[in-house]
Amino acid sequence: SVNFLYFKSLFYYMIEKVILQTSDNKRIVADHYKAKKGSSSILLIHMMPSDRKSYTKFAVKLFEKGIGVLAIDLRGHGESEQGPEGYKSFSDEQHQSSILDVKAGLNFQKAEGHSPMFVCGASIGANLALQVLTEENIEKVILLSPGINYKGIKTLGLVSKVPDEKAVFILACKDDIRSLGSADEQALKIYEELNCNKKIRIF
Repeated sequence: SVNFLYFKSLFYYMIEKVILQTSDNKRIVADHYKAKKGSSSILLIHMMPSDRKSYTKFAVKLFEKGIGVLAIDLRGHGESEQGPEGYKSFSDEQHQSSILDVKAGLNFQKAEGHSPMFVCGASIGANLALQVLTEENIEKVILLSPGINYKGIKTLGLVSKVPDEKAVFILACKDDIRSLGSADEQALKIYEELNCNKKIRIF
């Protein structure tokens, strides 16, 4: 289905609602901001609890730059299978299987003819973004408040697998307190362990 959003800039933006099928047969819902074939693209992964709509304003800004955007609802969230609050009863293993949702999104963008492809994730989405950087043919990721361990998705075990030629941009906030320490402390630990092209900004 196709929805239209109206913004102060007086432009209409076409957002295509797409259904993705994961390799373990889960139904994942996404908003697709369709750019021309051959353009770069970015996959947006929300935090927990949230959904794909949390990225709408950011997605529009990216789309205005000619970038193809796909914002997904992870399983158990939003309109995806077991959503909108199924994640509350998920085991760690079920949360970890969300990596298959991310890969389904990348496969969709690849089929759209996008290159290069990038990923941006927040919180648990940041951990998933770092994981997919080690497993798929993407060049760069943006990590918003990544953690050391979200539901068994452990970043310090991933950093050594990130190839030197890839790039990671990390953003975190000092007053964002987490169970394993503040977001900026966790982000700095991840940053220090990375050997690839990297940059960090603490707010």
